[in-house]
Amino acid sequence: MRIHITDLQAGDQISQDIFNGYGLHVLSSGAILNEHDLSRLYQHRIEYVDIEQRVSPSFEASETAADLFPPELHFRFEDAVVGCELLFKQAIVEGRISEADAKESFQPLVRHFQEERDVVSLMLSMHTQDEYTYQHSVQVGMLSFYMAKWLDWSDEDQIRAGMAGFLHDIGKSRISEELLKKSGRLTEAEFEEIKKHPLHSYRILTDSYPDDGIAVAALQHHERRDGTGYPERLQDEAILPMSRVIAIADIYSAMTSDRIHQEKRDLLCVLKELYRLSFNELDAEMTQTFINRMIPNFIGKRAQLSDGRWGTIIMTHPTDPFRPLIHVDDAFIDLAVERDLEIDRIST
Repeated sequence: MRIHITDLQAGDQISQDIFNGYGLHVLSSGAILNEHDLSRLYQHRIEYVDIEQRVSPSFEASETAADLFPPELHFRFEDAVVGCELLFKQAIVEGRISEADAKESFQPLVRHFQEERDVVSLMLSMHTQDEYTYQHSVQVGMLSFYMAKWLDWSDEDQIRAGMAGFLHDIGKSRISEELLKKSGRLTEAEFEEIKKHPLHSYRILTDSYPDDGIAVAALQHHERRDGTGYPERLQDEAILPMSRVIAIADIYSAMTSDRIHQEKRDLLCVLKELYRLSFNELDAEMTQTFINRMIPNFIGKRAQLSDGRWGTIIMTHPTDPFRPLIHVDDAFIDLAVERDLEIDRIST
């Protein structure tokens, strides 16, 4: 089982060799941790380690991301998804939403998730059978909250960013369900109709919230730094910081989810795409912060190489985060050196 070092206890048994960020060996597999070992892990800035299953009933072995978090967190996520669906229906009937209902749907989720560190596993585990739009909205809200936290925004602005992400697509309630679920290629006219949803979101949220920042963030979440976005083709600083945060979260969630028009893509591939977009479309500093925070969470996860072999990600390189050190069978492969190999996918 993989846990954060702040959750380690003296007596835990290491199940995999531990290396620091420079590739130096710190502890061997099978070692029984004592207080001195715990101190060494902190000194070497190790974040996550793999340990053998504890005999305590409060810890259970887990094989999938969904098993890493207690059932209550899954229930909170599902409640938020259902709450989002109800807000969409409210917007259809009334043309506005209840601020109180939005808070009741989303903020309990934030309170339960705000201390979680392994955001990659967290997002992988939080899936329901509900419609994509509602689940996507909740994920974007969560990711926007985390990004604001990572950017050291105030507690109030972290909540605002999360709420803006949660409600960013509320305008899709004014787009026909038939069009949103169309499986074939969209006509130019149909695509133009879908592109109106940020403006619809803005109008709904302006009528619903005294805080116009949330409405503007929803309006601008498809704007791009180079002016290629919509609906107003804004550039650079004309796009509000909160809108730039939601844009990154929106792309990440969309690309890592199965959609009508596109199958989900591998997590590492999505981060590479965000990195590419950071040169012209997305906020470079925010995107780099997002990548830097997400990449370390891949340590300890299983990865398949381009030659078909499977291994475990041991460490990432600060200067080349997409080419980590992989433990394959009895060997270590440094992808920063072995340039003919790359990661095809990461096991979820």
